Amino acid sequence: MLDTSILQQVTEIFRNLEADYTFRISLSPLREEASGLIEFLNDFATTSPRLSVEKHEVDGDALSFTILKNGEETGVTFRGIPNGHEFTSLLLAVLNADGKGKNLPDEGIARRIRALKGDIRLQTYVSLTCTNCPDVVQTLNIFALLNPCIRHEMVDGALFQSEVDKLGVQAVPAVFSEGKMIHVGRGSMGELLEKLEAVYPSVSEEGNEDNTPIHRNFDVLVLGGGPAGASAAIYSARKGLKVAMVAERIGGQVKETVGIENLISVPYTTGSELANNLRTHLTHYPIELFENRRIESTDFQGKEKQVKVKGNEVFAAPAVIIATGAGWRRLNVPGEAEYIGRGVAFCPHCDGPFYAGKEVAVVGGGNSGIEAAIDLAGICKKVTVIEFMETLKADQVLQDKAKSLPNVNILTATQTIEVQGNGEKVTALQLKNRTTGEEHQLPLDGVFVQIGLSANSQPFAGELEMTRIGEIVIDAHCRTNVPGVYAAGDVSSVPYKQIIIAMGEGAKAALSAFDDRVRGVI
Repeated sequence: MLDTSILQQVTEIFRNLEADYTFRISLSPLREEASGLIEFLNDFATTSPRLSVEKHEVDGDALSFTILKNGEETGVTFRGIPNGHEFTSLLLAVLNADGKGKNLPDEGIARRIRALKGDIRLQTYVSLTCTNCPDVVQTLNIFALLNPCIRHEMVDGALFQSEVDKLGVQAVPAVFSEGKMIHVGRGSMGELLEKLEAVYPSVSEEGNEDNTPIHRNFDVLVLGGGPAGASAAIYSARKGLKVAMVAERIGGQVKETVGIENLISVPYTTGSELANNLRTHLTHYPIELFENRRIESTDFQGKEKQVKVKGNEVFAAPAVIIATGAGWRRLNVPGEAEYIGRGVAFCPHCDGPFYAGKEVAVVGGGNSGIEAAIDLAGICKKVTVIEFMETLKADQVLQDKAKSLPNVNILTATQTIEVQGNGEKVTALQLKNRTTGEEHQLPLDGVFVQIGLSANSQPFAGELEMTRIGEIVIDAHCRTNVPGVYAAGDVSSVPYKQIIIAMGEGAKAALSAFDDRVRGVI
């Protein structure tokens, strides 16, 4: 089943495995995919003498395998055949169990994971074509490897359709705990950890709460790991300064971009590739990376600025460069939050296949909205674009393409009033014609929200001057109204939210901070 070249690559990767790993299969011989799973794992096990396969036939529709390390359960299970994007999840499950993988958390995050208590059993429903699913699967597998209280199971939704229908899954990845959805869509390690901390009790490894903060001091503190943050950190490090980057994830919003064609000198790349390249470039300098951190509070008064993150860590520096970027804007109408993952989606590439042959709407007439409508038109019965303004904002070439498609309908000057559903899934949108004031109902199966981004500036409200829409106000040198605090990229008031502009602004902020340091301003 597995290609010979792939097996050769995996053989090299597994050359230095130190522990013995068993893939314990539980399957029903009645399942037509049973032989495929056995063949897949037998092929995979040929890549190392440390790997073996153990088969058990059971009743029902079982089709899964659990990874054992030296005969002991790791807490990692795959239900289905982890091909496609999930092949990497299987590979990393073994490597991470052996301590040789990637994306393993630093000790600060690992302590928080190990502190979770209770019988924590998680299932993540995925599509093997989803590009966001592996990140969530791999993260929760790491949680299981670090904490014996946690069990995590990846489920290929296509092979367990009745189960997916019963749970009302309409977007992936969808994470369930005790039959309740606790997360849907893309998510960082920090975000997933916070959601588990909200559901399950958390105690320190010593058995009692320890709120003593950990203090870390630097010359420059960069908040955010996207293009602006990476540029700022690299330019600061090149000045010989002690630099820390505190971010939810390296790459930021860029990681969610499928194709990038306007990064000058690079004709084409993907968001994932660019995020990896940013990380690689950062590691060429002595920059300390603190990922999966969410800012809780800040104190920018005085010479030493302080930033506190969840987990009782406090970072301090005389210069702080804010590059926290922006996030997807929501409609904020009744029913939207209730039906996220059950008809309300944000990623047409990942969740579009759930709506094959169905009727959907795309809210937003900018480039992202029209591109989504064009993509969805290829698989959906009908796509309705809903734009609040009188005209579309997308590039003309995209508008022309969308208007040429027979199953795409465009409504302008239309306001989305409410997302309606039957308690299990979305059934319609309530719309209002802004010209006539008339309201009407649009029956459909799903809605994709594509109305742009909003600045991630909430942690700094009250300390920094901001625009009406929440962007941090900066001058031509990226300085904010507080000496020693700078902002760059999409979180700032700089016009035109583009990757290449964010990179330039990050460099400018770093140079301004260094100039202020030399002149004794900070």
